[in-house]
Amino acid sequence: MSGAFLHTVFDIAAWLAAAGAVYWLSRQGLRFPAQSFELPYVAALVFGAGLGAYLFGSANLWLSGQSGIARSVEGALAGGIVAIELYKWSAGITVRTGARFALPLALGIAIGRLGCYFAGLDDFTYGTPTTLPWGHDFGDGVLRHPVQLYESAAMALFALAYVAAALNRNAFAITNGFYLVLLYYGSQRFLWEFLKPYGALIGPFTLFHLLSLSILLYAAVMLATAPKARPVHERAVA
Repeated sequence: MSGAFLHTVFDIAAWLAAAGAVYWLSRQGLRFPAQSFELPYVAALVFGAGLGAYLFGSANLWLSGQSGIARSVEGALAGGIVAIELYKWSAGITVRTGARFALPLALGIAIGRLGCYFAGLDDFTYGTPTTLPWGHDFGDGVLRHPVQLYESAAMALFALAYVAAALNRNAFAITNGFYLVLLYYGSQRFLWEFLKPYGALIGPFTLFHLLSLSILLYAAVMLATAPKARPVHERAVA
């Protein structure tokens, strides 16, 4: 099977896993803000994520001396955040609405990155050359860091930790899960960017280094200003 076909298969699997995570959370007796399922909210999220995915993905491609159009999961994440914050501001929504998406996001990235790995060189998400024993030849005879697998494993670990927290009714993790996954994602993504052959934008930092730092800062501010989580017994309001 071609790399493009496998990428599509894993993209579909990622979306299905994310939907399954939403359903699983609903079966755990957890309640999340209703706004995150309202049509205008979802429309803003989809628009912002789509715009961010292509804007940042293509910009990074061009900065790296490559031609064409590309998508980026981190760009989609950043675009979605900006779009939702603008929508909430315009609609007068003050409640924090992202908690529902912590586990779906972690699972979706963990599975979706496997598709990037199998897509090979055409996906332009591979790592720099390495002599480490787990270096992978994507078809050009060069052993490279399989950074897609690094990120997949990292996000899978977060997903497992979040599931444990949800089962244990950890109020802080449930209420602030979205900002926790952003903090974690931004941190690990910042590290992996040093192992990618992307063009630098400022000093040694690529566009995605700067985007990761922006996501980190946003998550840190939101966590620092988060209301105190209530104790969770049979039900949690997140």
